This record gives sequence, C-alpha cells and structure tokens, in this order.
Amino acid sequence: MKLESLKELFVEELKDLYSAENQILKALPKMIKKASSNQLKSGFEEHLEQTRGHVERLEKVFQQLDESPKGKKCKGMEGIITDGAELMEEDAEPDVMDAGLIAAAQRVEHYEIAGYGCVRTYARLLGHSNVVQLLDATLNEEKETDAKLTRLAENVNVEAKEAA
Repeated sequence: MKLESLKELFVEELKDLYSAENQILKALPKMIKKASSNQLKSGFEEHLEQTRGHVERLEKVFQQLDESPKGKKCKGMEGIITDGAELMEEDAEPDVMDAGLIAAAQRVEHYEIAGYGCVRTYARLLGHSNVVQLLDATLNEEKETDAKLTRLAENVNVEAKEAA
C-alpha cells in the first residue's frame, strides 16, 4: 500500500492500534492467571476492563472517520506479546515471574503510549478535534497504567531480588 497523505497514515496507525488492543485483550487473561501478587492480578484485571474501553473508543473513532478498523495485524504488538508468552513458559519463582510480567506489561504500555501519542497528533493536525479527545483519554489511561506498574515494580522487584 502506498501512503499518499497524512490521513491515510492516520487511518493505518489507528488500525494498528485497534489490532494491538485486541491482541492485548487475549493476552491479559493469561497474565492474570500467571501473576502471583494480588496487587498485580488486580492491576491486570483493571487494565483488561480499560482495554475493552480502548477498543470501544477506537470503534467510535473509526465511525466518526467513516472508516473500517479491520484489515491490519499489529506485528509490533504481536512480537511484544510473544516475548511475554515465552516468559510465562519459564520455570520461575513467583516473585521473579511477577517482576517479569511487569516488565512485559510496561513494554506493551510504552508501545501504546507511542502509538496513541502519534495518532492524537495526526488527529489534531487533520482537524478532528472530537477524535483528539477520544485518543487523549486513552493516552492518559495508558500513561496512568504505566505509572501504576512502575509503583508496583518498586515492591515486586525487591521481593524478586530477595527470592534469589
């Protein structure tokens, strides 16, 4: 596909995020099951609900743009999730596994933060102020989740260190 305009790039990047969010919806239940920390399980459960909302917001964005969200597989997220799945197959102490799960989740968040930051900027440049608000809400939630994971890691990483 030849991208000839910022609008075309904008739609392609939105499709990428839509695919990424749907992949995350499938991965989070596995992470919840593998986590041993109740706080981490709770955080992943909360993010699962939030991710459902992100998909719904993206569907609203596509409706407003009169575009389809289908037709693209996010290979970047697929790789990040594959790495996380490989981690979950490891034989690890519970605290060490939790530390690894947090790292995997933060990779997901950072990918999403980058993606949502870009599409929000494109939406602003293209004059889609209603879309900017939807994307900004999701971007802010992704940043909050990353900050929560960082705070959680401060305890979990210490516990993982002491497991050695």
